[in-house]
Amino acid sequence: MSKPRIAFVNAAHDGADTLKNFRRELDADLVEFHVTDGTIPREFDFDGAVVSGSRASVYWDEEWIQPTREWVGEAAERMPVLGVCFGHQLLADALGGTVEGMNEYEIGYRTVSKTRDDPLLDGLGEEFVVFTTHSDAVTELPPGAELLAENDYGIHGFRKGDAVGVQFHPEYDMETAESVTRRKDDLAEERKQAVTDDITPENFEKACEAKRLFENFTEHARSASASD
Repeated sequence: MSKPRIAFVNAAHDGADTLKNFRRELDADLVEFHVTDGTIPREFDFDGAVVSGSRASVYWDEEWIQPTREWVGEAAERMPVLGVCFGHQLLADALGGTVEGMNEYEIGYRTVSKTRDDPLLDGLGEEFVVFTTHSDAVTELPPGAELLAENDYGIHGFRKGDAVGVQFHPEYDMETAESVTRRKDDLAEERKQAVTDDITPENFEKACEAKRLFENFTEHARSASASD
Protein backbone atom coordinates (compact mmCIF):
# COMPACT_ATOMS: atom_id res chain seq x y z
CA MET A 1 0.00 0.00 0.00
CA SER A 2 1.45 3.36 -1.00
CA LYS A 3 2.24 5.98 1.60
CA PRO A 4 0.18 9.18 1.62
CA ARG A 5 1.92 12.31 0.38
CA ILE A 6 1.79 14.83 3.21
CA ALA A 7 2.66 18.53 3.18
CA PHE A 8 4.72 19.04 6.33
CA VAL A 9 4.39 22.67 7.40
CA ASN A 10 7.46 23.05 9.61
CA ALA A 11 6.94 26.13 11.78
CA ALA A 12 9.95 25.55 14.03
CA HIS A 13 12.61 28.23 13.71
CA ASP A 14 15.35 25.60 13.95
CA GLY A 15 13.44 22.84 12.27
CA ALA A 16 15.86 19.93 11.86
CA ASP A 17 14.85 18.09 15.04
CA THR A 18 11.19 18.79 14.36
CA LEU A 19 11.44 17.23 10.90
CA LYS A 20 13.34 14.26 12.32
CA ASN A 21 10.68 13.59 14.93
CA PHE A 22 7.78 13.78 12.50
CA ARG A 23 9.59 11.66 9.87
CA ARG A 24 10.05 8.99 12.54
CA GLU A 25 6.41 9.00 13.59
CA LEU A 26 4.51 9.51 10.33
CA ASP A 27 4.29 6.63 7.87
CA ALA A 28 4.08 9.04 4.96
CA ASP A 29 6.09 10.79 2.29
CA LEU A 30 6.65 14.21 3.82
CA VAL A 31 7.19 17.25 1.61
CA GLU A 32 8.71 19.86 3.94
CA PHE A 33 7.87 23.55 3.83
CA HIS A 34 10.04 25.43 6.33
CA VAL A 35 7.63 28.32 6.63
CA THR A 36 9.67 30.45 9.05
CA ASP A 37 12.19 30.82 6.20
CA GLY A 38 9.42 31.95 3.86
CA THR A 39 8.89 28.61 2.12
CA ILE A 40 5.10 28.67 2.13
CA PRO A 41 3.06 26.01 0.30
CA ARG A 42 1.29 27.37 -2.77
CA GLU A 43 -0.49 24.28 -4.08
CA PHE A 44 -2.82 21.67 -2.56
CA ASP A 45 -1.70 18.56 -4.44
CA PHE A 46 -1.30 16.45 -1.30
CA ASP A 47 -3.17 13.69 0.51
CA GLY A 48 -3.03 15.68 3.74
CA ALA A 49 -1.07 18.25 5.72
CA VAL A 50 0.59 18.37 9.14
CA VAL A 51 1.47 21.65 10.86
CA SER A 52 4.18 21.50 13.53
CA GLY A 53 4.86 23.33 16.75
CA SER A 54 6.77 26.62 16.91
CA ARG A 55 8.21 29.08 19.41
CA ALA A 56 6.02 31.69 17.71
CA SER A 57 2.53 32.77 18.72
CA VAL A 58 -0.17 32.93 16.07
CA TYR A 59 -0.75 36.60 16.90
CA TRP A 60 2.89 37.64 16.41
CA ASP A 61 3.70 40.05 13.62
CA GLU A 62 6.07 37.80 11.67
CA GLU A 63 5.73 37.96 7.91
CA TRP A 64 5.45 34.19 7.42
CA ILE A 65 2.49 33.70 9.78
CA GLN A 66 -0.33 35.29 7.77
CA PRO A 67 0.38 33.48 4.46
CA THR A 68 0.80 30.22 6.36
CA ARG A 69 -2.51 30.83 8.14
CA GLU A 70 -4.22 31.47 4.81
CA TRP A 71 -2.83 28.30 3.25
CA VAL A 72 -3.76 26.18 6.28
CA GLY A 73 -7.29 27.56 6.29
CA GLU A 74 -7.80 26.67 2.63
CA ALA A 75 -6.07 23.30 3.00
CA ALA A 76 -8.56 22.41 5.76
CA GLU A 77 -11.33 22.66 3.17
CA ARG A 78 -9.53 20.40 0.69
CA MET A 79 -7.75 17.62 2.61
CA PRO A 80 -7.19 16.11 6.06
CA VAL A 81 -5.08 18.48 8.20
CA LEU A 82 -3.44 17.78 11.56
CA GLY A 83 -2.10 20.63 13.70
CA VAL A 84 0.23 19.98 16.64
CA CYS A 85 0.72 22.60 19.43
CA PHE A 86 1.32 25.83 17.44
CA GLY A 87 -0.20 24.00 14.48
CA HIS A 88 -3.31 23.26 16.55
CA GLN A 89 -3.53 26.93 17.48
CA LEU A 90 -2.93 28.18 13.93
CA LEU A 91 -5.54 25.79 12.57
CA ALA A 92 -8.09 26.94 15.16
CA ASP A 93 -7.29 30.58 14.40
CA ALA A 94 -7.55 30.06 10.62
CA LEU A 95 -10.97 28.44 11.04
CA GLY A 96 -12.39 31.24 13.19
CA GLY A 97 -11.44 30.22 16.72
CA THR A 98 -9.60 32.25 19.36
CA VAL A 99 -6.03 31.83 20.63
CA GLU A 100 -4.77 33.73 23.67
CA GLY A 101 -1.75 33.84 25.94
CA MET A 102 -2.06 31.89 29.17
CA ASN A 103 0.30 33.99 31.32
CA GLU A 104 1.82 30.68 32.43
CA TYR A 105 3.30 27.49 31.00
CA GLU A 106 1.80 24.08 30.84
CA ILE A 107 4.92 21.96 30.55
CA GLY A 108 5.79 18.36 31.27
CA TYR A 109 3.88 15.09 31.29
CA ARG A 110 0.17 15.67 31.87
CA THR A 111 -3.01 13.64 31.73
CA VAL A 112 -5.59 14.53 29.08
CA SER A 113 -9.18 13.29 28.97
CA LYS A 114 -11.23 12.46 25.90
CA THR A 115 -14.47 14.37 25.67
CA ARG A 116 -15.91 12.30 22.83
CA ASP A 117 -14.98 9.38 20.62
CA ASP A 118 -13.19 10.34 17.42
CA PRO A 119 -11.27 8.40 14.74
CA LEU A 120 -8.12 10.45 15.47
CA LEU A 121 -8.07 9.13 19.04
CA ASP A 122 -9.01 5.52 18.28
CA GLY A 123 -6.97 3.16 20.44
CA LEU A 124 -6.34 5.72 23.19
CA GLY A 125 -7.84 5.39 26.65
CA GLU A 126 -10.43 7.74 28.07
CA GLU A 127 -7.48 9.37 29.83
CA PHE A 128 -3.95 9.33 28.42
CA VAL A 129 -0.55 10.83 29.22
CA VAL A 130 1.09 13.39 26.93
CA PHE A 131 4.06 15.76 26.94
CA THR A 132 3.04 19.42 26.85
CA THR A 133 4.90 22.70 26.44
CA HIS A 134 2.90 25.83 25.64
CA SER A 135 2.00 29.25 26.99
CA ASP A 136 -0.76 30.00 24.45
CA ALA A 137 -4.04 28.13 24.19
CA VAL A 138 -7.14 27.83 22.06
CA THR A 139 -9.72 29.52 24.27
CA GLU A 140 -12.65 29.42 21.84
CA LEU A 141 -13.20 26.71 19.26
CA PRO A 142 -13.92 27.56 15.64
CA PRO A 143 -17.64 27.73 14.79
CA GLY A 144 -18.96 24.21 14.28
CA ALA A 145 -15.87 22.52 15.76
CA GLU A 146 -16.12 19.65 18.25
CA LEU A 147 -14.04 19.38 21.41
CA LEU A 148 -12.08 16.11 21.47
CA ALA A 149 -9.84 16.35 24.53
CA GLU A 150 -9.09 18.62 27.48
CA ASN A 151 -7.51 18.90 30.90
CA ASP A 152 -7.37 21.48 33.69
CA TYR A 153 -5.34 23.82 31.45
CA GLY A 154 -7.98 23.85 28.73
CA ILE A 155 -8.57 22.55 25.20
CA HIS A 156 -6.23 19.79 24.02
CA GLY A 157 -7.96 18.58 20.89
CA PHE A 158 -10.67 19.56 18.42
CA ARG A 159 -12.09 18.62 15.06
CA LYS A 160 -13.84 20.60 12.36
CA GLY A 161 -14.57 18.43 9.37
CA ASP A 162 -11.30 16.85 8.27
CA ALA A 163 -9.20 19.34 10.26
CA VAL A 164 -7.98 18.21 13.68
CA GLY A 165 -5.67 19.79 16.21
CA VAL A 166 -3.92 18.57 19.36
CA GLN A 167 -2.22 20.87 21.85
CA PHE A 168 0.27 18.27 23.10
CA HIS A 169 3.38 16.80 21.44
CA PRO A 170 2.97 13.11 20.57
CA GLU A 171 6.05 13.31 18.32
CA TYR A 172 8.52 14.07 21.12
CA ASP A 173 11.16 11.61 22.23
CA MET A 174 12.85 11.97 25.62
CA GLU A 175 15.77 13.96 24.20
CA THR A 176 13.47 16.50 22.58
CA ALA A 177 11.36 16.87 25.72
CA GLU A 178 14.45 17.58 27.80
CA SER A 179 16.15 19.95 25.34
CA VAL A 180 12.96 21.98 24.80
CA THR A 181 12.50 22.30 28.55
CA ARG A 182 16.10 23.38 29.11
CA ARG A 183 15.72 26.13 26.49
CA LYS A 184 12.86 27.84 28.34
CA ASP A 185 14.78 30.91 29.52
CA ASP A 186 11.67 32.43 31.04
CA LEU A 187 11.08 29.48 33.39
CA ALA A 188 12.63 29.27 36.83
CA GLU A 189 15.48 26.77 37.08
CA GLU A 190 13.65 24.92 39.83
CA ARG A 191 10.64 24.30 37.61
CA LYS A 192 12.77 23.24 34.65
CA GLN A 193 14.59 20.80 36.90
CA ALA A 194 11.32 19.37 38.19
CA VAL A 195 10.09 18.85 34.62
CA THR A 196 13.32 17.21 33.43
CA ASP A 197 13.40 14.97 36.52
CA ASP A 198 9.99 13.71 35.39
CA ILE A 199 11.23 12.80 31.89
CA THR A 200 11.74 9.13 32.68
CA PRO A 201 11.47 6.00 30.55
CA GLU A 202 8.33 5.08 32.47
CA ASN A 203 6.57 8.36 31.69
CA PHE A 204 7.78 8.34 28.10
CA GLU A 205 6.36 4.83 27.65
CA LYS A 206 3.00 6.01 28.95
CA ALA A 207 3.06 8.98 26.56
CA CYS A 208 3.80 6.70 23.59
CA GLU A 209 0.11 5.71 23.63
CA ALA A 210 -0.70 9.10 22.10
CA LYS A 211 1.51 8.34 19.09
CA ARG A 212 -1.34 6.16 17.87
CA LEU A 213 -3.02 9.29 16.54
CA PHE A 214 -0.34 9.59 13.83
CA GLU A 215 -1.25 6.15 12.51
CA ASN A 216 -4.92 7.10 12.64
CA PHE A 217 -4.29 10.32 10.75
CA THR A 218 -2.14 8.85 8.00
CA GLU A 219 -4.57 5.98 7.49
CA HIS A 220 -7.39 8.47 7.10
CA ALA A 221 -5.34 10.58 4.66
CA ARG A 222 -4.60 7.44 2.61
CA SER A 223 -8.26 6.39 2.59
CA ALA A 224 -9.51 9.89 1.75
CA SER A 225 -7.11 10.09 -1.17
CA ALA A 226 -8.11 6.67 -2.49
CA SER A 227 -11.79 7.65 -2.44
CA ASP A 228 -11.28 10.86 -4.48
